[in-house]
Amino acid sequence: MTTSTDLTGRTAVVTGSTSGLGAGIAATMAAAGTHVVITGRTRSRGDEVVARVRSAGGRADFIRADFADPARAAADVASAATEIFGGVPDILVNNVATLVFPTPTADVTADEISDAFAVSVTAPFLLTGRLAPAMAQRGHGAIVNIGSISALFGASGSALYGATKASVHQLTKSWADEYGPSGVRVNAVAPGPIATERMVEFGDAVNPVLARVPSNRMSTIDEVADAVLFLAGPHASNIHGAILSVDGGFAAV
Repeated sequence: MTTSTDLTGRTAVVTGSTSGLGAGIAATMAAAGTHVVITGRTRSRGDEVVARVRSAGGRADFIRADFADPARAAADVASAATEIFGGVPDILVNNVATLVFPTPTADVTADEISDAFAVSVTAPFLLTGRLAPAMAQRGHGAIVNIGSISALFGASGSALYGATKASVHQLTKSWADEYGPSGVRVNAVAPGPIATERMVEFGDAVNPVLARVPSNRMSTIDEVADAVLFLAGPHASNIHGAILSVDGGFAAV
């Protein structure tokens, strides 16, 4: 993990950060000097991430939140984070999402659609609505949403996941227009396949995608986390509404 971005004294909330990409983003933010709040459903896993951050010299706290109940989770996280930080956070990373395995459209149930949108779209929508107005009133802030290259192209079996991430991309653009004039920058990172433990569950299903990636490999968690850090930091000071692909060139070709 390497970074030249200094965010000493800044505060950040990273949703869905007790494992995988979210935990990597939280660690990267903390290594850059940010006091980070980690959120997730399981306290033991959250405490483990907090301990790793603190053992590396960073500052971190955990807030338990189940975004399957997005309204309650958004309210709890916004309230608890504001109390921990003594004010609204400087940075919000909307990472929490439901990973939907490739499934034919006809086999997707109404409950599965509702559940996926609740976590991946409604949750970041409501949490942003809780925090962004106070950021705007203060005059500065950065929001980074985690989208996906699945929102940029059509793929059989990925209709539901792609639809949730396309919504995240559109929210990014709309929020950039809504909050940018008040000093709050809103951008998104659109990862391709990432080498996480959960990605292993897809098995050979990911091979056709990798075969089309110019870099011929998955991205690492650190590579995606560094992109988030860049968009949250001062080097991206005039970037608004961007969708930054971290995909080895897949979206380009």
